[in-house]
Amino acid sequence: MREIMLDSVIDCLKLLPFLYLSYLAVEYTEHRMSAKTKQMIYRAGKAGPFLGSLIGTIPQCGFAAAAAGLFAGGVVSPGTLLSVFLATSDEMLPVMLAQGTNGVTIAKILAVKAVVATVAGMLVDFTLETILGRRGSIPEHMDMCEHGHCGCEHHGIWYSALNHTLKTALFLFLISLMLGFGLERFASSGLAESLVKFSGLEALAAALIGVIPNCAASVLVTELFLEGVLSGVGLFAGLLCGTGTGLLVLYRENRNLKENLALTALLAVISVAAGIVLGLVGIV
Repeated sequence: MREIMLDSVIDCLKLLPFLYLSYLAVEYTEHRMSAKTKQMIYRAGKAGPFLGSLIGTIPQCGFAAAAAGLFAGGVVSPGTLLSVFLATSDEMLPVMLAQGTNGVTIAKILAVKAVVATVAGMLVDFTLETILGRRGSIPEHMDMCEHGHCGCEHHGIWYSALNHTLKTALFLFLISLMLGFGLERFASSGLAESLVKFSGLEALAAALIGVIPNCAASVLVTELFLEGVLSGVGLFAGLLCGTGTGLLVLYRENRNLKENLALTALLAVISVAAGIVLGLVGIV
């Protein structure tokens, strides 16, 4: 219990600078830029998913949380958000390094995740822009401060960003604590091994583990792979679906529940499909 609480505290402390900077960017965008400039940032276009995948590859779940905050503020596109989510490797890298995994194997996993994230993000943005016409205007959830009632018009963007950061950090700590206890029981019960073998639906089972919004999920997926319980199919499905605390921040900050659910479902579908293809190709 003490270890889980300590891990939750550490995870939240590590997220603080990322959350603060992302909220600061959103506040600046909302209150210091013209509507035209906001449109330019939101449309920033086609390079967004590529840059998002590169950022997400860095082994730190804080970037996924920051991307979710920026999306909630309307600063980045849905495709860019998904690219960060899909590329996020969370705790996979330190776990593999600690276990002495071959460096070439690790590089392959990170590179493939980045490619999948870039392609998927670009396809999502392309679909929304050309077929659904989604990116023609600033989304409704652009005004984060009005939603949060932070009073930043009286205190300035620095205070407002800090206010949002502390509230979100407290929310993440409480949720992470509950998930931490749940994951510990789940891992120790042997249910994980049974789940990934159930009816051969390894990719789906691994994605269900990976999508749990907690940094411990990527640790469990990676350890199951290193122990031989998961094949490459399950590894990619689980890691692509894992966003650390990114989904928690998304649901905490974005008012559009249907949009959040759609993004989560899309994340899961892409992860399972890509996991099956990549695993069968034999990347690892």
